[in-house]
Amino acid sequence: MRRSVLSVVATSAAIVLTSTLVGGPASAHGWGDPGHGPGHSAHAGLTPRTHFTMAADGTSGATQGGEGIPNIDSVKKTIATYYGDPGTGLANRTDSPYIREMRSIVARQGASLQRIHDRAVRHGERPAIVLDADDTTLWTYDMEVADMHFVFDPARQDEWVQDERFAATPSMVGFVNRAAAMGFTVFGLTGRNDDQKTATVQNLSKVGYTAFTEDRFFTKWTGKGASQQPSYVTCAAASCTTVEYKALTRKHIEQDLGYDITLNIGDQWSDLQGGYADRSLKLPNPTYYLPSADLPGVSEPRLSPRTQFTMAADGSSGATQSGEGIPNIDSVKKTIATYYGDPGTGLANRTDSPYIREMRSLVRRQAPVVAAQCAVGRKLHRNPAIVLDADDTTLWTYDMEVADMHFVFDPARQDEWVQDERFPATPSMTSLVSIAQRSGCTIIGLTGRNADQETATIDNLQRVGYPQFSATERGTETYYTKWTGVGASQQPSYITCATAKCTTVEYKSQTRAHIESRSGGRYDVVANFGDQYSDLLGGSADRSVKLPNPTYYLP
Repeated sequence: MRRSVLSVVATSAAIVLTSTLVGGPASAHGWGDPGHGPGHSAHAGLTPRTHFTMAADGTSGATQGGEGIPNIDSVKKTIATYYGDPGTGLANRTDSPYIREMRSIVARQGASLQRIHDRAVRHGERPAIVLDADDTTLWTYDMEVADMHFVFDPARQDEWVQDERFAATPSMVGFVNRAAAMGFTVFGLTGRNDDQKTATVQNLSKVGYTAFTEDRFFTKWTGKGASQQPSYVTCAAASCTTVEYKALTRKHIEQDLGYDITLNIGDQWSDLQGGYADRSLKLPNPTYYLPSADLPGVSEPRLSPRTQFTMAADGSSGATQSGEGIPNIDSVKKTIATYYGDPGTGLANRTDSPYIREMRSLVRRQAPVVAAQCAVGRKLHRNPAIVLDADDTTLWTYDMEVADMHFVFDPARQDEWVQDERFPATPSMTSLVSIAQRSGCTIIGLTGRNADQETATIDNLQRVGYPQFSATERGTETYYTKWTGVGASQQPSYITCATAKCTTVEYKSQTRAHIESRSGGRYDVVANFGDQYSDLLGGSADRSVKLPNPTYYLP
């Protein structure tokens, strides 16, 4: 017996209710409320997270969902704000939140210097201060960001060292020179190697430090010629940890050279762990993280990184959070790697990972909802459709983003990947698309890839299990790419933008409005899927579904 439309709607509603009960609250994945047209879209839920829990060692990638991992592009923007970097990769040398924080830290510590010195002298001790080099006395931001783009290159670093290019870390020249004038003996202790010692000491002198000398500046052995591991450093394995090297060198300064290290200063926790100093001062540095196990039997819980962070997606938190309150970019990379099952090669695990399991769970919740919407829409002759973004919604870009680009987007390299059709399917999404089509929905693609990449993108999709995608269907366009501005590839008349360059939201929301218009096929977009919030904002969709992606952010 043929069921009535009312019966179909009732059955579909039951399916929706069941899937909602199984899947939990929709807001967990940033699902937007129904809305059609730019004036009727509720953006509630379509905003990035701002509070995060992240362990420094990357293990949180196994427990936090993709939305719970700080997005690496937002982290970069936050760091740039903190250092007063306008987007050039060069820190502001005059004023920034970092400079102001350093000034405050140094002023507080400087106020106690005389008291610390005098107490040591009263006890018959020879007071000393030990300082790391990079981002403790010499400032590496411009190298790390403008030159290396947060991807450390030892050859490039050696060029910077030998050329003595580093500026002084803000406020530290006055602090160190004042300490030396009081009577502290000043030691340098760095992970730079012996071949870099002379250039490092000369760089320090060039930028204004007067207290550093080569005989009181400890660099790490190279294992070549006379540069061998000293007898006072004994390590558990052939390769010494940072803490073994630095703590045992401080022990040597105290026990063999006869000094009392009253203060040990560094920008890494591994500069400070292991004891052999009366007090330690941690300087802020979210631009890299150099972890190391502490010495056996030593417990120093206070010398450990933050795990709770507040960060706005637009980078503005760099103006309000301290350096320790900004997610460290190396820890973020490790957390992302854990989430994608990447063992350190830059390649995601294609079989199992927290990301794959989260995607499987998300699709399991969404599939019956989409199926019901498509079935009802077809029954009511509403021409239902779902709209899907490409990158990290239907095609998975992790290996390109990480193994090839190291989180530094390169449009030329991306075009090679696109034209070569190298991308695998985003986990579980082939199933969702198949269910949607079989339930009565037309499948429509809407991507920021350009028109020159459309054919290769559709071919890639079909090759990895999406036969539903095509450039047109029944005489209407069903795969939308962005115009190039060259030849016939021009901005369509249905898109009008506030400036000469359209935003992603302007392009995508007005394209969805076109899809729902008579000229676009008069589809009813029952669901809109994307990995970026900008894929979803702007209305013209009954529901929006946000897929997890901490590897880049396109506002």
